[in-house]
Amino acid sequence: MVKKTAIDGLLIIEMPTHEDERGFFREVFHLNEVNEALGFEFKPVQMNHSRSKPNVLRALHAENWNKLVYPASGKMFAAIVDIRADSPTYKKVETFNFDDSNKYALFISKGLANSICVNGDKDCDYIYLVDSYYDGTDTKAIAFDDPSLNIDWPVKNPIISKRDKNNPKLK
Repeated sequence: MVKKTAIDGLLIIEMPTHEDERGFFREVFHLNEVNEALGFEFKPVQMNHSRSKPNVLRALHAENWNKLVYPASGKMFAAIVDIRADSPTYKKVETFNFDDSNKYALFISKGLANSICVNGDKDCDYIYLVDSYYDGTDTKAIAFDDPSLNIDWPVKNPIISKRDKNNPKLK
């Protein structure tokens, strides 16, 4: 099931989990349902896998691509911010919690900044599909602790990259 959020272009994708004595099976998304909810065609060209250790915060990044993200393992908090200055939901923040009992995917449109924070005691694996190849030249980033966003991070002293420590505030 695909659900819209308060931010245009941010979707929650919840699919049923089928469990038995062997484990579980879950379809993460159906492309036709995502495309219908978006009103345009998402054409992924690259799949990425990121692993983060406990207390890691990967700050607010906005590359020039649409992406479908799926936290595959671990416990994590995600914050998504609309940084499109011409958007009616500019500066709006949506937050999500993921763990082994609460699995779903997010579709994050261009112009939305995405972050994750591992708030469990084991590594978190995060898989995402994107509709453009990464070249590093079009990445925007926002300070995770920008007071105008008022994000209540679950980890008070996170491990942050040098780059993310120097991200600008959203103005």
